[in-house]
Amino acid sequence: MFAARNMLLTPLSGDFGGQAEYTTPGTYVWTAPAGVTSVSVVCVGGGGGGMFYSGSGSTFTYAMSGGGGGGLAWVNDIPVAPGHNYTVVVGAGGVRGAYSTGSTGGGLSYFINTGVCVAYGGSPGRYNTNVSGGGFFISGSYGTAGGGNGGGTLRTGSSTYGPAGGGGAGGYLGNGGTGRDDNAASGNPPVVGSGGGAGGGASSYSLWVDHLSGGGGGVGIYGLGADGVPSTDGPGGGGSGGTDGILINGTGQSYGGNFGGGGGGSSTIYWGYGGNGGGGAVRIIWGAGRAFPSTNTGDV
Repeated sequence: MFAARNMLLTPLSGDFGGQAEYTTPGTYVWTAPAGVTSVSVVCVGGGGGGMFYSGSGSTFTYAMSGGGGGGLAWVNDIPVAPGHNYTVVVGAGGVRGAYSTGSTGGGLSYFINTGVCVAYGGSPGRYNTNVSGGGFFISGSYGTAGGGNGGGTLRTGSSTYGPAGGGGAGGYLGNGGTGRDDNAASGNPPVVGSGGGAGGGASSYSLWVDHLSGGGGGVGIYGLGADGVPSTDGPGGGGSGGTDGILINGTGQSYGGNFGGGGGGSSTIYWGYGGNGGGGAVRIIWGAGRAFPSTNTGDV
């Protein structure tokens, strides 16, 4: 659904350093370039897939929730040895699924191993259940570190108010927004992330109110930016340069934004099939004066 770069490796002149990024799910090997003895890393877990009800009734309002957003983690000053290889894992977004079979959660993303810097994927969408976003773990053995949990989803009841939207991805300094159902969308805005460039939570979509929800906002990997705007009408906004959640008109598919947004849910296939979660990502930067969350972290 989303275009992504497998890896970008950019050696830069002088002391400014370079970068490598991995935005397609999979396992990779990163080799530390000559002269590089420490790196800073950000990881984003995949968003959970939304759930849909396979019945075709146009009036169904079942609480088939969207998936939780993926967590985000960053660690600075991780020591590496030039010429040595290091493992990079990028988690996939969860896949939407029917109530009868279940949707899947997002995959985890990490650098070296899960004891250094790891962001976990969001939980899968479920029926009549509050869903949690992905957490994170950061080692305290190196330099500064931080992150945020992915936003969950919060339903009001088993029916009447429809499905909850996908959760927003975690931020650099705060948690992602919570996906909500139409009980919130019709008056109170969905709960927003607590700050730090998190993705916004999604909600039910007014055109198909009580039947279909939007995907949660993703989060960018180029450092701390503005929070994603939570939605009172469909998809949530992306934070820190991440993409907004998606709702494809005419097909009722509601995907989570990149990176790590939770997919939306649907109360019936008459209105649509919900959506997949946004994929995860890992980005590595090095060079003098570069550090997450926001010191010379841009795409250069």
